Amino acid sequence: MLDVFSDRALVAAMLAFEAALADAEAAEGIVPKDAAAAIVAATRADIDVDALVAAARSAGSIAIPLVKTLTAAVAARDPAAAAYVHWGGTSQDVIDTAMVVVTGRALDLVARDLDRLVDALVALARSHRATPVLARTLLQPAQVVSFGFKVVAWVAPLVRARERIARARDAALKLQLGGAVGTLGALGDKGDAVARRVAERLGIRAADPWHVQRDDWVALGCEVAILCGSLAKIGTDVALLAQGEVGEVAEPAGEGRGGSSAMPQKRNPVAPLAAIAAGVRAPQHAAALLASMRQAHERGLGDWQAELAEWPTLFLSASGALVALADAIAGLEVDAARMRANVARQRGTVFAEAAAALIAPALGKQKASSIVGALAARAAAGGGDLDALVRADSAFAAVGADAIAAAFDVDAAARRAGDVAVARLDRLLVAQPTSGESR
Repeated sequence: MLDVFSDRALVAAMLAFEAALADAEAAEGIVPKDAAAAIVAATRADIDVDALVAAARSAGSIAIPLVKTLTAAVAARDPAAAAYVHWGGTSQDVIDTAMVVVTGRALDLVARDLDRLVDALVALARSHRATPVLARTLLQPAQVVSFGFKVVAWVAPLVRARERIARARDAALKLQLGGAVGTLGALGDKGDAVARRVAERLGIRAADPWHVQRDDWVALGCEVAILCGSLAKIGTDVALLAQGEVGEVAEPAGEGRGGSSAMPQKRNPVAPLAAIAAGVRAPQHAAALLASMRQAHERGLGDWQAELAEWPTLFLSASGALVALADAIAGLEVDAARMRANVARQRGTVFAEAAAALIAPALGKQKASSIVGALAARAAAGGGDLDALVRADSAFAAVGADAIAAAFDVDAAARRAGDVAVARLDRLLVAQPTSGESR
């Protein structure tokens, strides 16, 4: 991702725009064909990117020194052709279009690693469809579900994000070519034809100029930011499950992975760290993109430049989190025995709702909850497991032993949750069949 948004890659995309513009204008008879050929040839020559970046600081835009440098290179080949460099275009045309081109490559990387992560999570969910684990609400033990059920809650937002990003990509990755104020006035009645030819050569969609209409572009950025939030949720859960006191999962082991400079025994959750960091940073990037939409009149002052500065860092955050989680989830160590032991430590209290449901028809929900709540408090205080206390309580005298056993059945609870999870997963993948499994 660093390479995608490097200065060299952006300059190369800008030069590709200039070559495409010259070719298109020649095809439409706006510039001489030999002039276009000289321009295209000059775009293939080596350019001092560092010098362009340095010059951009005073010019206010890297496009200005780039066009100046390109014009000089063309003039060295064909002095007459130099007059046609960047004909009818403006700085924002070349920079926005270059950003569109490199963002397409960035989204290819996001899609690749998002597919890897989704596929790893789907496999994990199916393999642990019926593995009992504590569901936790407000960071406290709640009920028994399956680990597969928990994983489906991780993967579902990613599948939806994949679809939303694909739609946003289609809307946002489009040519920017409007000239000085968006009218393409220098191209006369050939503006639309030139735009179609430029877009076709660059492999993007032709569109009306959108210099100060940033809605589709910012919407794409916001979708990437939302993806970062979903990745941070996974990172948070994995980190909590990997805590030594919980010990239900662990990242894959490896030389130097998750080590501490001071404590040799540490096994720190590195992938969750990257995912959580992305989730913390992404909202700030998205907020900056949204704030930059107030671009004045026909060309923004400062806000467009702020958007350009935020854009690559948002994709870097998303990419780092995706790569880290995709690698970690593919080799995630799941301790099913520890999961079951943590359920057992609750002394049956996580089945309190199921137990109350056994007597609620006869006593009413409120009274049943009060009775079971008192028994659960005794169990939590070390007075025995809740199922034994329930069997001994007179309120349950009319309830059969089999019904009580069923209410406290750890594996049955996990199976029910697993069935729900797999049904949801199947519906999700049928609706959006782009993961490796569904392909």
